[in-house]
Amino acid sequence: MTENDTGTATGGPSAHGKDTDAVLEFFWRPGCPFCMMLERDLDRAGIGVVRRNIWEEPEAAAIVRSVADGNETVPTVRIGDRALVNPPVAEVADLLREVAPQLLPQS
Repeated sequence: MTENDTGTATGGPSAHGKDTDAVLEFFWRPGCPFCMMLERDLDRAGIGVVRRNIWEEPEAAAIVRSVADGNETVPTVRIGDRALVNPPVAEVADLLREVAPQLLPQS
């Protein structure tokens, strides 16, 4: 994956429709126990994330509202244009297998 100076991924979908430069964005806020649980589960599964604090990043909060019916529900994860609101780790892994399998740990 290539990152620009701001730490965001650059690039795009491969010929197979998979985004080879995708990142898993993890939208969270301080004090959220659900965020801490999902982050722990993702870490245990070996799935890396780019953390986005919705209380410090207005753009991150706007992204969450756009996929959570106007609410700032966290944790929310996003890969490209696909988002999951308060998902279990298995659902995140399923989405990764579908759109960005390179982000899953190698067995």
